[in-house]
Amino acid sequence: MDDIKQLSEQEWRQRLNDEQYRILREGGTERPFSGRYIEVAEDGAYHCAGCGATLFAAASQFASHCGWPSFDQAIDGAIDYRQDDSHGMQRTEILCRRCGGHLGHVFDDGPTASGQRYCVNSLALQHEADD
Repeated sequence: MDDIKQLSEQEWRQRLNDEQYRILREGGTERPFSGRYIEVAEDGAYHCAGCGATLFAAASQFASHCGWPSFDQAIDGAIDYRQDDSHGMQRTEILCRRCGGHLGHVFDDGPTASGQRYCVNSLALQHEADD
């Protein structure tokens, strides 16, 4: 499909498992420390589990100990940002630019030179190692 953002909710449900649908399409969050990508990968890239778009280089991942995979920068042009005032907080939601899937949030408390901490649900990601 040329424009993946045009998929129907039924098509998304067929494409994703129940938990991925809850996170990517309904803005949910997985339990902290439950995701498969908390450990820092040594190489490769992380892609959107919904559409396959490349989102983060593995080299940008760091151990934040917050309970979710964390990155200090995204691939240029891969992420859309939206103000999120839910749950009595002011945060910046991050979404896959290609499919609009909810990934998590970005915070200005990262320990690296970028100062950013992209806090991402593992279920929104698919890691692919370098060949």
